Amino acid sequence: MVIPLMKQAADEQGVDEHTTLRCSAVWADGAARAVDARQALRAFLAHAPHTGRDPVPAPVALDAELTVSELITNAIRHAPGPCGLSVHLSSDELTITVWDNSTEKPTMRQGNRHRVGGHGLHIVHTVSDRVVATPHARGKKITAHLRLAADETAPGSRSVLPASLSGGARQSP
Repeated sequence: MVIPLMKQAADEQGVDEHTTLRCSAVWADGAARAVDARQALRAFLAHAPHTGRDPVPAPVALDAELTVSELITNAIRHAPGPCGLSVHLSSDELTITVWDNSTEKPTMRQGNRHRVGGHGLHIVHTVSDRVVATPHARGKKITAHLRLAADETAPGSRSVLPASLSGGARQSP
């Protein structure tokens, strides 16, 4: 069961392109699904242009979907209890936060192309400009920061998606 908390700053009076738009969703124990989290993100990003903002660039939106999917999947697999998603859109950055009830700090596993699974956190770090894990209530939260204007020279600003899927704006590693 999803408990939507889709309160968006865009629906408030006095919003302009400098206002940070926000949305969030919380799932009860055992109810979280990556597909629901991706749909919430897509709905949020589709709503942003209706507030007078430019649309989020397609490569960033694809990287954001991948990030949401990986972080929610990790919360489902590795943390008991409820979890949640919070998305913030400012004029220069999309911030995705997933929280869960596990106090165990996430660790990136050594890459192994022959292993099935265990690549999610590496993918999140690859498509994000910065990833931060911090304690949260009775668990932790992981926040991924994605810049809206891609800086091709910055580490972490490269998409893992092939150029044909990402529109070529971000290059494959």
